[in-house]
Amino acid sequence: MYITLNEKAKNMLVMSSQSLKSSENNTFVRPEMFYIRGLKEMSFANCFYIFLFIMYIFALFSNIFVIILIYLDQSLHNPKYLAVVHLALVDLGTTTAVIPKLIEMFLFNSSFISYEACLADMFFVHFFNAMQSLSLLILAYDRFLAICFPLQYHSINTNSRMVGIIVSLWMFAAINLSITVLLITRLSFCQSTVVNSYFCDHGPVYFLACNDIYPNETIGWFDTVVFLVIPLCLILCSYIFIGVTLFKMTSTDGKQKALKTCISHIILVIIFYVPLTLTYILAQFIDSNIRILNNSLSATIPSMLNPIIYTLKTDEMKTAMKKVVKIKFLA
Repeated sequence: MYITLNEKAKNMLVMSSQSLKSSENNTFVRPEMFYIRGLKEMSFANCFYIFLFIMYIFALFSNIFVIILIYLDQSLHNPKYLAVVHLALVDLGTTTAVIPKLIEMFLFNSSFISYEACLADMFFVHFFNAMQSLSLLILAYDRFLAICFPLQYHSINTNSRMVGIIVSLWMFAAINLSITVLLITRLSFCQSTVVNSYFCDHGPVYFLACNDIYPNETIGWFDTVVFLVIPLCLILCSYIFIGVTLFKMTSTDGKQKALKTCISHIILVIIFYVPLTLTYILAQFIDSNIRILNNSLSATIPSMLNPIIYTLKTDEMKTAMKKVVKIKFLA
C-alpha cells in the first residue's frame, strides 16, 4: 500500500530519491531528511490525533499534580514516593517526546524530519520508554524490600540510596541509547527514506539502510533485553518472593494490607508490558497500521493512567489530597 502524500511532499520525496540514486555508487549516503509515515493511511487518523492531544493535556496536568502533591506533603517524602515522583517525571518526558511531534504532523501536514532531528527524536523516545520500564522495576524493588524485609527496609532503602539508584539508571540508559543512536550514523541510505512508524523508530530506520546492519540489529536486541525483558523478569521474580512471604504470614489483615500496597504497581506493570509484549510476539503476523497504532498507544496511555491509578488506589495519596484540600479550604 502506497503512502498518500500532498504535492509538496511528493516533490520532496522525488528530489530526495533522485539525490540518493545519483549517489548509489558512492560508499556512503546520508539523506537530508526522513519521511515519517505515521497514521496517514488510517481512516480515523484525524480523530486519533485529537484524542492524543487531549490525552497529552490530561497526562501533563495529572503528572504535575502528583509531583506537587508529594512535594507539599512531608509524610510522602520517603523512598517509595521518590520513585513515584520519578515515574511521573518519566511519564512527562515520554508524552512530550512523542505527542507534540505527532500533533505537529497533523496540524501542519509536516511528516518530514531532518536527519539530525530524527536521531534526536529516536534517542528521546527510546530513552523515556526505557526509563518507564526501569521506573516500574524501581517500584517493584521498593515493594519487595518493604514486604520481604520490613524490619530492615528503612535502613536499606533510604532516600539518598533511592536517588543514587535513579541517577545510576538514568546514566546507564543515556549512555547505552547514545551508542544505539550513534551507530545509525554509520549507515548508508541509498533507497527509501520513508520510516514505517509514528516517530524515528530505531528498527524501521536501520532497516532502510543499504550497508551492513548487523551491529544495529545486535544493539537493538540488546536494548530490548536490557530495558524490557530483564526488568519484566525481575519484577515477576520480586512478586514471586512477595507471594511466598504473604503465604507465610499468619495475619489476614497483614496479608491484605501488604497486598493492597502492591495493587497499583501490578496494574501499571500490566498496562505497560502487556501491549508491548503482544506487539513483539505478533509483529510478524499483524498489519503495520495496527502495529503503529498499538505502539503509539503503548507509549502514551500508561503516562496518562499512572498518576490516576496511584492517586485513586493508594491510601497515602488519598490522605495527602484530603490534607491539601483541607488546608486550601481553611486558608
